[in-house]
Amino acid sequence: MLSPEQVKADKKALRARMRARRADIIATGGAELARRLAGQDLSFLGIAPGSIVSGFSSMPEELDTGPLLHRLHAEGFRLCLPVMEGKGKALAFRAWAPGDEMAEAIWGIREPKPDKPKLAPDVFLVPFLAFDSHGRRLGYGGGFYDRTLKAARSSRSIVAVGLGLAEMKVDAVPHLDYDERLDWVLTPSGPVGCLD
Repeated sequence: MLSPEQVKADKKALRARMRARRADIIATGGAELARRLAGQDLSFLGIAPGSIVSGFSSMPEELDTGPLLHRLHAEGFRLCLPVMEGKGKALAFRAWAPGDEMAEAIWGIREPKPDKPKLAPDVFLVPFLAFDSHGRRLGYGGGFYDRTLKAARSSRSIVAVGLGLAEMKVDAVPHLDYDERLDWVLTPSGPVGCLD
């Protein structure tokens, strides 16, 4: 059994490797990958138009979520984006639609403005740097999504979907007890169910 310190060190090393891998892939074909992601069959989600889906505002080095979010909006899903409410806290989610004016937050992340209503997502689209077949996800190290998914799962049934590149799959993501698992991963190649 690895110590928590060793797991954290392993995560840090894996983050560095996966950031470099992702940057190469996005630089050579990011727009086409975003188009393919948006074209995937989403029936695996088991939700109907009107359901609330949380996306995220992509950073330049991430797979662009814009085309997928525009499609979901056009198909009648209610969208929201995360809002950070402080270090060590779960994320809140505010209503968003394409064309809404956004506010810039910490790390250059764009968030819905405070006048938008808070929503409780049915489906969480979650960024990652790496994932494995058991739904373990390597995030950016802040623990925001782990806290958020844990809180949501304690009160209702949700679906957590990692959104990113198939090339970011690894044999095993280093993890600790508080790391929340994904139910699915959606890539430009299609959905991947996560094993229990």
